[in-house]
Formats: sequence, structure tokens, C-alpha cells
Amino acid sequence: MRKMSCSWAFLLLVSPILLASHGLSEPESSIIAPMEEAEQEALYLVLQDLVGKWWNGSELYPDPCGWTQIQGVSCDLFDGLWYVTSLNIGPVFDNSLRCSQQARFNPLLFQLKHLRSLSFFNCFSRHQQMIIPSSNWKKLSGSLKTLEFRSNRGLVGGIPDDIVQLSELESLVIVENSMDGELPTELGKLERLKRLMLSGNHFVGRIPNSICVSSTELLIMDLSRNLLTGPLPPCLRNLTSLLKLDLSDNRFDGSLPPELGRLENLTLLDLRNNNFSGGLARSLNGMASIQDLLLAHNPNLGGSLEETEWGNLRELTTLDFSHAGLTGAIPEAMAALKKLRYVALDGNGLTGSVSPEFASLPCLGALYLNGNDLTGRLEFPREFYQRLGKRFAPWGNPNLCYDIAETAEIIPYGVAQCKQDHQELFSYAARARTEIWMTILCSWALFGLWLCFF
Repeated sequence: MRKMSCSWAFLLLVSPILLASHGLSEPESSIIAPMEEAEQEALYLVLQDLVGKWWNGSELYPDPCGWTQIQGVSCDLFDGLWYVTSLNIGPVFDNSLRCSQQARFNPLLFQLKHLRSLSFFNCFSRHQQMIIPSSNWKKLSGSLKTLEFRSNRGLVGGIPDDIVQLSELESLVIVENSMDGELPTELGKLERLKRLMLSGNHFVGRIPNSICVSSTELLIMDLSRNLLTGPLPPCLRNLTSLLKLDLSDNRFDGSLPPELGRLENLTLLDLRNNNFSGGLARSLNGMASIQDLLLAHNPNLGGSLEETEWGNLRELTTLDFSHAGLTGAIPEAMAALKKLRYVALDGNGLTGSVSPEFASLPCLGALYLNGNDLTGRLEFPREFYQRLGKRFAPWGNPNLCYDIAETAEIIPYGVAQCKQDHQELFSYAARARTEIWMTILCSWALFGLWLCFF
């Protein structure tokens, strides 16, 4: 009887599991939508030409938008059928699809008619050069919003003109590749573009005027680390929505256009490592939102810091004007910018004294003043030297000195003690020695008198 009850208990325990596993298969299959057949075949062939002939999608991923999803592939339902909406190829995650050394673009890529995002990361290596397809982009014009090519050192050639057919494109990222040529003037036709990042290539020539005439919705423009030349176009003033503008590490020249001051929403301006000249020319005064202002290593920029109305730049946190050929004094108004965290003015020809008000900036963590012609006495309190440590760089200013009464045992590196302090210290020591000897002589005199009486 005990065996019978155990058997029935076992059946009662197992049967619901078996029934559930059997019963669920019918409802699940009925609610799973199929993938459009031509779409599925195109996806397999596109991925096979990128990953390698060994890759058999139909066996490995028979339901690529369902229970056998492919890492980097996203789908969505349209009229009851699955279609690919996002395709990201490259070693982003451990199980991401990686390109083979023979990776190539398959024209069937452009049959993925609902594709919204397309990204290739570290896919095309130096072993085999590849160019971006020059045609068929119009087939994706109604859907593609994001197009990215990142860290593909085998990707060469220019930006194909046909890309401008992508009328819905909001983000174009071509970063850390080996592409070259001039920027297409047709880029301005991408009127919905919000992010344009073309850094780390070998692009040459000037910034096309069309970019800043038509692409007025741009939020981020990064053309850094290329070989671009010429002056900045005045039409940059039209990019009033721009938040970040990075043109560093190029060969731009000429004066900074005063129109830059109209970019009231700009939070980052990076123009480092170029050949700008003509001074600041009040071109920065209108940037009420600027946080990071970087103009370092423009040795011919010149001009004076006093040309800028620093009181208007109240959001400023990072200021790098090192090696920019600047002259004149450091304005007192700079020491009133309460959000400053980093200030680099080294390698210029700045003169005058250093305001002690810098010590009152609560967020300041670095102040580089080395390699100028600053003069006078450093009047920072001891706490200032403790807080900044080696991030305070005053050396290379021969006529700058520190006050020993303020620094105590903390001595700013590379700065001499003020001469007056030396003289006062010597006089004090001399007086101290004299007083000691007088005390000794008086003591001996009193001792002599005592002997006479006794």
C-alpha cells in the first residue's frame, strides 16, 4: 500500500509538469509571429559575409527574432511579421558576432527595409581594406536613423555622397577609421542630423558651409583628429542648438569668428592643437552655457585674457589656454568664477600678479601658471597649497616669490622666497643672537658681582 501511494504521488507530481510542458507548446507557437522569409534569408547572408562562411544562421539561429535571438540583432513587428530594426556587428560583448578578416558588405543589407540602427565596430581590420558602399542607401532612407562605423582601421576611402539619401538620419558616427578625402558638401542635406562625429580619420579640406546652413538641429559636432584646414566658417552661428563642438587636433587657421559668441547653448568648445591667430576678439562673450573651454596649443593665437568678459561665463568649469601665445595680466574676474575646477594658463607670456582670490574658489583642483612672466608675491593661504599640492604649478616665473609667513613648511615648487622675507628673517636672527649674547654677558656680570660681595 505504501508503494502504491508513492507511485501515485510521483505521478501526481510529474504529470502536471509533463502536461504543462506539452500544453504550452501549442499556445506559444500560436502567438509567435513568423519572420518575413526574404528578410530572414537576407539577414543570414549579410551576417555570413561578415562573420565567415562557416557561420550557418539557419541551423544556429532558426528563429533569429524569437527564441534563438542573435546578439546584436533586434527586431520589431510590422503587420504581424518580424523585421530587423537594429544590426550591431563587432566585439561589444563576449557573445557578439565578430567579423572575419575577409568581411565584406553584402548588397542584401539594403533589403532590410525597416532597419533603424546599423553599427560596425572593429569589423574591418588592416589585413583587408574596405570602403563604405557607394550606392543603395536610398533604400533605407525611410527608416535608418543611426549609422556608425567605429574603430575599423581597414575602412578607407571617402564618405559616399549617396549617404545623404538617408533623410531620416539623426546620428552619423564615423570614428577611428582610416577614411580620407574631403567632407561631402551634400552632408548639409541631412537636415534631421543631431550628432555628427567624424573624428580620428584622415579627412582633409574645409568644413562645408552646407553643414551649418541646413543641419540646424545638430547637438554634437566632433571633427577632431583629422587634417582639416582653413578658417572656421562664420555660418557656425546658425547651429544655435549645438551643445558640443570639438575641432581639436586639425590644421585650422585664421581668426576665431565672433559668431561663435552666438552659440548660447554650447557647453564644450575644443579647439586645441590648431593654428588659430588674432586673439580671442570677444568671440567667447556670449557663451553663457559654456563649461569646457579649450584653446591650448594654438601658439599664434595671441591676444589678452582681458578681451573676454569673464563674468558672462559663470558655468565655466574647465579652462585650458596653455601655450596659446597670450600676453597681459590674469583678470581678477577669472578668480570669481565659482565653478572653476581646472585652469591651465602655462606656457604663455602672461604678466602681473596672481590674484589670491583663486584660493576662495571652492571647486578648484588644478591651477597651472608655469612658464610665464608673472611677478609679485603669492599670497595664498597654507590650506590652498595643501589642497592643490603638485596641481599648483607656479614655477618658471623668475620674478614670482612666496611669502614664508603664509606657506609655513609648505613651499611651492620652483618659486623663490621673497627677498624682503629673507632680509626680515636675517634681521630677526641677528637680533636674536644679540639678545642671547647680552643675556649671557649680563649673567656673567651679575655672577662677578656676587663673588665680590661674598
